[in-house]
Amino acid sequence: MSSMVDETTLRPGEVTTELPEEADESVYFIGRIHTPWKSRSECPRQGDPAGGPVCRIEIADIWREALTGIESNARLQILYWMHHARRDLIRQSPKSHARTKGTFAIRSPNRPNPIASSVVSLLGVEGNVLVVRGLDCVDGTPVVDIKPEYCPAAARSHEGEQTG
Repeated sequence: MSSMVDETTLRPGEVTTELPEEADESVYFIGRIHTPWKSRSECPRQGDPAGGPVCRIEIADIWREALTGIESNARLQILYWMHHARRDLIRQSPKSHARTKGTFAIRSPNRPNPIASSVVSLLGVEGNVLVVRGLDCVDGTPVVDIKPEYCPAAARSHEGEQTG
């Protein structure tokens, strides 16, 4: 039996603010993520690009051609919108400890702009679907962007492997 978490209840010490009436810009969701998790309480704290479950990222047909060449990348950075997150918390009390901290001082999904980022292993491309490992979000999460992973230190270490 899974325990339901009330995501609107404040923990001791948490503080909210009134949200602005208008947004500054708009975001185009380019697809949806499909994972085995139906609620935030089921999601792991961090994704596991090596041993996590296989997940699927379905890209909308209008963005299909933007996937051209993506299969040449072993790892991708996925930016997604945590659509179940609160956006009004400015001080939070994480479950992991009792100290209250400002939203920008912790990695909580509850933020003014609930954008998350995961680095995933790309296992395959099936038309407009990316098959990956390493996600940690609820099934149906909207995708904001996809980028090849780039880490200068990792790139330098791989250069030695290619020439050695």
